[in-house]
Amino acid sequence: MALICAISNEVPENPVISPVSGSIFERHLIEKYIADNGTDPINGQHLDKGMLIEVKAPPLVKPRPPSATSIPAILKILQDEWDAVMLHSFTLRQQLQTSRQELSCALYQHDSACRVIARLTKEVTAAREALATLKPQAGITAGAAANIPHPQYATEVFDRADQPQEGAGMTEEVIKKLQDKATVLTAERKKRGKQVPEELVKGDDIRAYKQLASHPGLHSASVPGILALDLHASDTAKVITGGNDKNAVVFNKDTEQVVAILKGHTKKVTSVIYHPDEEIAFTASPDATIRVWTIGSANCVQTIRAHDAAVTGISLHATGDYLLSCSTDEYWAFSDIRTGRVLCKVADGSAPHASSALTCAQFHPDGLIFGTGTADSMIKIWDLKERTNVANFPGHSGPITAISFSENGYYLATSADDSVVKLWDLRKLKNFKTITLDENAEVKSLCFDQSGTYLAVAGTDVRVYLCKQWQELAVFSDHTQLATGVKFGQSARFIATTSMDRSLKFFGS
Repeated sequence: MALICAISNEVPENPVISPVSGSIFERHLIEKYIADNGTDPINGQHLDKGMLIEVKAPPLVKPRPPSATSIPAILKILQDEWDAVMLHSFTLRQQLQTSRQELSCALYQHDSACRVIARLTKEVTAAREALATLKPQAGITAGAAANIPHPQYATEVFDRADQPQEGAGMTEEVIKKLQDKATVLTAERKKRGKQVPEELVKGDDIRAYKQLASHPGLHSASVPGILALDLHASDTAKVITGGNDKNAVVFNKDTEQVVAILKGHTKKVTSVIYHPDEEIAFTASPDATIRVWTIGSANCVQTIRAHDAAVTGISLHATGDYLLSCSTDEYWAFSDIRTGRVLCKVADGSAPHASSALTCAQFHPDGLIFGTGTADSMIKIWDLKERTNVANFPGHSGPITAISFSENGYYLATSADDSVVKLWDLRKLKNFKTITLDENAEVKSLCFDQSGTYLAVAGTDVRVYLCKQWQELAVFSDHTQLATGVKFGQSARFIATTSMDRSLKFFGS
């Protein structure tokens, strides 16, 4: 017995039963009726779709139409279908041919456009580099009209700077000054506690950082490469870079103007420091000298000759009056920046480790201890007052390339030519975390932000990590060559980087 839909009076393809009236319906018809009325069409009682009962019935086979019951009629139907298929195929071939012609034309136009864009981009880049290189000269000739501060060029004061004065000694007065400063800094750190500053940029915001600006014209194009970077601690818009062209350049991020060009080194500038409280800069070079500059006049007011070989690292003490330096001559030195005197000079060699060239150095935030890296993969911690090696951290392979103390005073980050960054706990004197980078990745610079919340790693690319969790927040691969420096802006609102591609870049939101 065939099932008949109570609505259409036809055999349903998907029959269902209404439990309200017991009638059979075609599913799509009764569902539409329920959607419109919400009742059973037979007795008007409430009914919803979930109440319908599906009927399992054999599939409906519709009978052939009377016109398809004879062989000639079937052949006629097949012929009509064949003609329709051939006509459709012909139409598709025509559309395909038209699409191919349009695509060929579009590809030709795209190729031509790419060639034009590439040529224009090359011309614009060359023009920008030429303009950036000529900015200082343009400022000198048109400064009065433009009312823009001109970059200053360095001059040297040889009568004050050339003669080093070693052995002046770590007097009781100097040691007391160091101790008093350390006491103040330690108290301030305890007062701040472990609370993250409210103005500090959040990790999620750093994840969204992108390139804001790129300045490729600060240093000479004939000897490309920027090797060092530092920011003014209280006004991070003030930037200093050291280059392969033997010059250091002071740059203002906000005005995008070169403030001063510091010329005087006879070899490349590998380390730079911007004084946190004064308009003074420090530069170091493989020419075995450290130079102290006044930025306003771009004068070299001191040349500290503490070493007999290439100076590989410098670090300014928290007092702002003393400078730590290290060299491939296997010595570290502690000098007075006001007088140019070398207060002490100590050889790295000490049992049980043989003497080795020093590759980098940095003060602890409190200033009573500091760390040095050596060419034989060792990190050494020194007591400044006693001038003794108090701890050694082995574990790297290859020369140490960078070290950085966290502002919290507990963590030390180090890197070498082994594609890893190691974190050390200064309280327990042990390695508690190793960040493994990509195979053959290089690391040239490490930097904690001012709160000790983030760690930036520069080398093959630039990466930012969230401290304690050591979670990778961002990777910046915008530089075309090795990144050599990285620094955080105030409250991590931006990140500055330098590279061997001769560019200074800023990342932010």
